[in-house]
Amino acid sequence: MAIAYTEKGKGPVVLLVHGFCENKHIWKHFQHLLSEECRVIAIDLPGFGETPLNKGKTSIEDVGEAVYDFIRLLKLESVIYIGHSLGGYVGLALAEKHPEVFKGLCLFHSSAYADTEERKSGRDKTIAFIEKFGVQVFADSFVEPLFYVKNRAALQHEIQEVIGIAGGSSYEGVVETTKAMRDRADRTDVLKTFPHPILFIAGKQDQTIPIEKIMEQVVLPQKSLIQILDEAGHMGMIEKEEETIKMVKNFIVYCS
Repeated sequence: MAIAYTEKGKGPVVLLVHGFCENKHIWKHFQHLLSEECRVIAIDLPGFGETPLNKGKTSIEDVGEAVYDFIRLLKLESVIYIGHSLGGYVGLALAEKHPEVFKGLCLFHSSAYADTEERKSGRDKTIAFIEKFGVQVFADSFVEPLFYVKNRAALQHEIQEVIGIAGGSSYEGVVETTKAMRDRADRTDVLKTFPHPILFIAGKQDQTIPIEKIMEQVVLPQKSLIQILDEAGHMGMIEKEEETIKMVKNFIVYCS
């Protein structure tokens, strides 16, 4: 599979991996600012942006293997992996089988837990909604609640940009990835055995992945760091751009 990507800068390799219904352009400011000191690669996961989805059923493990093949194709010895939400799920699947390709892993509004039964039911409702109304209508309703309610008025331009990105996602990519997230395995054991640093970035007002669940996981890795964003929901790279860029830069130095 040919994974689409953009690349900028030289130095330690930083791999930026987007979340659900996003693509590499969600990281445009991150990539620009981090590239002053690093080689920054932002990718489109299968089914999003310019990367096609493999035909047939897709799993988080399959996506992890596609990212591994990409790392091998570019002959990258090791990467500092920054994964937002879905990107974090993929990073954990990759770390389970190929920990040697990492220098560090950042779970950016992401979790090692599997979906609860309630969350699985919500995924099924999402699939039914998309089947009935389409991706664009889903994007119109899905994106804004990812942002902390007090940030939404000031970030309307950015929210509309993200809605545009989400609405441009392929039907198959959105539906099959929703199923893959629903069915993904619990990977708390990966947190316990991962030999490199793990940074958790959590939003205090994140309604998608509550901070209480992140705090339960922070104690599991051998080398663990936690950064908490106040007045931020699930989109800290936009809601708290300056703060999160600084957090990631510090993590890169720590891992290098």
